Amino acid sequence: MKRAGCLFLAVAPVATAAVFLFGTDSGSEDSQDGKGPRFSASASPGKGAGASSASERAKEDRLIAKLPPGLAAPEKKELAQQIVASAENSTLDWRGQYDYIEDIGDGRGYTAGIIGFTTGTHDLLTLVERYTKSHPDNGLARYLPALRKVDGTGSHKGLDPGFTEDWVQEAQKDEFREAQDTHRDEIYFEPAVRLAKLDGLGTLGQFIYYDAMVLHGPGTGPRGFYGLREAAMAEADTPAEGGKEKAYLDIFLDVRRKAMKHEKPDRDTSRIDTAQRRFLYNANFELDTPLVWQVYGETFRVP
Repeated sequence: MKRAGCLFLAVAPVATAAVFLFGTDSGSEDSQDGKGPRFSASASPGKGAGASSASERAKEDRLIAKLPPGLAAPEKKELAQQIVASAENSTLDWRGQYDYIEDIGDGRGYTAGIIGFTTGTHDLLTLVERYTKSHPDNGLARYLPALRKVDGTGSHKGLDPGFTEDWVQEAQKDEFREAQDTHRDEIYFEPAVRLAKLDGLGTLGQFIYYDAMVLHGPGTGPRGFYGLREAAMAEADTPAEGGKEKAYLDIFLDVRRKAMKHEKPDRDTSRIDTAQRRFLYNANFELDTPLVWQVYGETFRVP
């Protein structure tokens, strides 16, 4: 399996989840400390970065309620998970990844589950903590002390030899699969889609934001999601600001690609070059099927 994503976690409210608990640096794959970005009202990740008032949030909720569901429509959300899985696991079968777990040698410990939760970037720890609150007798609860100790590192201390096997066993349970789904939605999918809608983006733009949130994590540093959005907005107006959707998304993808190459200059960027950029240049703003794209030289199709 090819794993590229590395995520980070926080807690509700959904639109402020990105850094509510963890400040301005999400601990994601490319997130770095730095000045926080400007945000579109309550899409901001926390009070320290300019969160909106309750009235502004309510106003935005009313605006979003009038918009088409976009990527949140069930069939589009399913498609989004398939496209992400093609880049994260070289498969369209994202539901087959609940029990996935391995150390891919990126210095972030174990990568696991449907969206690449990791032991080194806090989100796997918080997933297990939240799951344990509702299911205290689960097979992963006994690893919580070790998970807290290795958080922020690539260490397996206290996890080997049993953690990987116990993860696989726990992932056979519907309850743990639902916990992974909820974790993904609350921390990554819903905030990304919400902010994209506030920026005036259609279904494709909402997916591009979601994939960026997955890969880069919801950090406010220059290589976290919010930092990338800030950099793109410095070069082009969003549709909500009167800009052209294609031009803005093209800049956003340029910024993302640069961030991906920052850590590893020879890194494969096909999830942008021969997937998202292809959808954009085909003007498929609603992410309509059939779709054909390539990742890592492999061709994927959704009829």
